[in-house]
Amino acid sequence: MNPGDFSVAATESSHVAAARSAAQRLAQGFEFDATRAGRVAIVVTEAVTNMLKHAGGGTLAVRTLAWGGAIGIEVLAMDSGPGMPDFAGSARDGTSTTGTPGTGLGAMRRLSDEFEAWSYPGQGTILRMVLWDRKAPSARPTHQVGAVCIPKPGESVCGDAWDVVFHSRGATFLVADGLGHGPDASRAAIAAVEVLQGHPDDSVVRILDLAHGRLRPTRGAAVAVMRHDLAAGEVSYAGVGNISATILGSPRRSMVSHAGIVGHNVHKAQEYRYAWTDDALMVAHSDGLETQWDLGPYPGIAECHAALIAAMLYREHARGRDDCTVLVARPLREGTR
Repeated sequence: MNPGDFSVAATESSHVAAARSAAQRLAQGFEFDATRAGRVAIVVTEAVTNMLKHAGGGTLAVRTLAWGGAIGIEVLAMDSGPGMPDFAGSARDGTSTTGTPGTGLGAMRRLSDEFEAWSYPGQGTILRMVLWDRKAPSARPTHQVGAVCIPKPGESVCGDAWDVVFHSRGATFLVADGLGHGPDASRAAIAAVEVLQGHPDDSVVRILDLAHGRLRPTRGAAVAVMRHDLAAGEVSYAGVGNISATILGSPRRSMVSHAGIVGHNVHKAQEYRYAWTDDALMVAHSDGLETQWDLGPYPGIAECHAALIAAMLYREHARGRDDCTVLVARPLREGTR
């Protein structure tokens, strides 16, 4: 995650300009050229406008991606509106249900380097769009990763943080929830992420132990670390505090965290191992998400991009009174990267 990532709870027309300005600043900060920065601004403008017009509002989440020397901006737009029975038809230019020119969905798809959508009648719409600062990377990492990290309503920064590092055997993921909310919570969570970035080859217990020392001057955090070994088909896990992590396979497996606060009160960091085969999803989240969630009521969502799954879980199960991070990952088989 990057400090420039942002989210907008779109409920009124003024939020269109606010989202567009934030997107332009993000693109310019990463030195997108004028044409590509303009495309980012148009996509964000159309996404927020569409949510307001067709669904009465929604949530926009924007984050940066980095791979193969390129920088991307991912735009997630999620609403609980009427949904679309024929998304492909609705996305054609000239198609409108509100008497407008009908170029919104078509423009977003045309201007994006990557575009994916989930929509179902009565269950709303979720869009994912990615725009790169240059030609999109042809290679892909070992895992498809999607996430939302959204602050508690009324806060300007999120007290949660997350990251992933890729290595020769797979990938290591970390989710942190700083104690409380606001800037102090954010500093604690980001400090945990920095430990992962500085020690990407260490074991999950070692990373947790290092985080415990690093977070002592902070208010502390709940932290979970997951290291996936692709060849072994298993994930090593160590967690302290209220981060939940689950492997959605057959059967569904919930991972075990110990009580405590990293940086202040950790009795023991312990590693557990779970099967994680290449046909299963991993979902990890802070306690801003309800623990009783299920993808079953949303036809086809489990086969969508991991970011759409994370967005769906946030949209349906965020508690609304806390920072919320949802991280979803799936291994990518050879030939699909």
